[in-house]
Amino acid sequence: MSQLPGPPGQPGQPPQGEGRADPGVFGAPFEPQPGVYGQPPTAFHGQPDSAYGYGHPGPGGPAGPGGGRKKRGRTSVVVAAVLAAVLVVGAGVWYATGDGGDDARRPVAEGSGSAASGQPDTPPGRTYTPAPKPADLNAARKDGESKVLWVQENTVDLPGRGGSQFGPWFAGDIVAKALHRTVSGYSAADGTQKWSVDLRARVCAAPTLPSTDGKIVVALESGSADSAQCDRLLMIDLRTGAEGWNATFKRVGVWDGLSDITMAINGDVVTVGRTSRADAYRISDGKHLWDGVPGNCQPYGFASGAVPLAATSCQTAADDHAIQHVRRIDPATGKEVWSYPVKKGFKVDQFYSTDPPVISLRQGQEKWAIVILNADGTYRSQLVANDGENYAPRCGKDLRAQNPNLDNCLGVAADTSTVYLATQPVSAGKTLPTNAVVAFDAATGRSRWRTDAPAEQNLMPLRVEGGRVLMYLDAMRGYGRSKGGGIYALPPTGGALQPVLRHPESATGLEASFSTAHIAYSGGRAVLTQPYISGGDDKQEKAIVAMLAFGD
Repeated sequence: MSQLPGPPGQPGQPPQGEGRADPGVFGAPFEPQPGVYGQPPTAFHGQPDSAYGYGHPGPGGPAGPGGGRKKRGRTSVVVAAVLAAVLVVGAGVWYATGDGGDDARRPVAEGSGSAASGQPDTPPGRTYTPAPKPADLNAARKDGESKVLWVQENTVDLPGRGGSQFGPWFAGDIVAKALHRTVSGYSAADGTQKWSVDLRARVCAAPTLPSTDGKIVVALESGSADSAQCDRLLMIDLRTGAEGWNATFKRVGVWDGLSDITMAINGDVVTVGRTSRADAYRISDGKHLWDGVPGNCQPYGFASGAVPLAATSCQTAADDHAIQHVRRIDPATGKEVWSYPVKKGFKVDQFYSTDPPVISLRQGQEKWAIVILNADGTYRSQLVANDGENYAPRCGKDLRAQNPNLDNCLGVAADTSTVYLATQPVSAGKTLPTNAVVAFDAATGRSRWRTDAPAEQNLMPLRVEGGRVLMYLDAMRGYGRSKGGGIYALPPTGGALQPVLRHPESATGLEASFSTAHIAYSGGRAVLTQPYISGGDDKQEKAIVAMLAFGD
């Protein structure tokens, strides 16, 4: 397999229009294509299996021009996953008792029953009870297994179609989340609620990461109607729950009005991006810093963290925002530090990493590329897949009804030398799907090694720390078998999995219900958060387990 050429105008790239026959982005043959990026394997024409948390198109729908998705009313989501005696409905979980026949493992078809009204079907002969207590789960722990620290059931009264859950955000000994009209902070050690803020308006967007001093800025709707604009900001101190400044930003023009909001925090600056326009505010005092940059190319999405990367789209005569760039900007001024031109027709899909810059680029549903840049924004390499191998990172924008941030993916991690990517899970016969993690050389884009997950389980890279890649291993329960999940690591040379935090097998049923969860590992604790909460009646809704924490 030959290495894909670099982008137009940089070394190794034939001029536009002089494409050559190369393998596609991840190894699949395709007809000669001009320029860079090429054709993905067949798995990237669709999505992986929804029964295990990857396949539904997401509550927000397809991406709109410029990368920001078109705004829509609140959306009903039914996550199709039933593992053993655990019934998952609308991304929530109740423990089912009664007949445990084969139907307990069948996925709930999207749109089945009365899902459109937010009411799940109740299988005959079954009742629903709250999740077990940590003490009960920990009583059956085996040697070497960690504890279930706490189980947080939903406490928020939601509309019939549920709501997106934002977070978790860590600040000192507090872990916080936002759901509907509430932001709440809990003890990371035992899950005790420390504070709660009643917002009186629905949270419609929020950054993936808080500021380093524990501040978050959430976006709120301006009213209670489904048509209400997402145009208000509120700063909250996550350590105390104290409310700070608030502001209103303008929604100008058609593209802006239709676009969802993306948010990011870089240092003391929060940015609010949408198609054709962005605003920046100083977190410490709420000062409005800027609302656009010179020229017809405007940032619409940002990545949180120490390296402020932005995706920009350019207004053209066709009014299609088809020309895009990846730019490093000064978040306080909006000024460009460097710019990488994306091949026309491709759009910035996700920032998998900002240091080094690793960017997912897509052309509709037909083509996908993962490009690695140098620290100065010049092209470094493009990943090249192994033959017959397909890849499936999981991103927050696929799982929430709002807030398509560009920096919150599970299943991919990188440092200066290596990019780690999860493969698509596959199964054979009566077995649950299993995947692997592939390490790619960041300098060449070619794979170095592959490590398979344990049978019937899946590994999802989280980040690189101390030279090792940290990964979440999901829990498995089905066909009369069960295995606990946990946090594991691999050295840069690959090899055998190294346990960091082994979750107890006694909690497998509960953990397996978090098949589409956001996974965070911080301070020696693993926190699983449902990205979308939706239930039946109020009693069932309150029994949904919204967060789950493990630790020693």
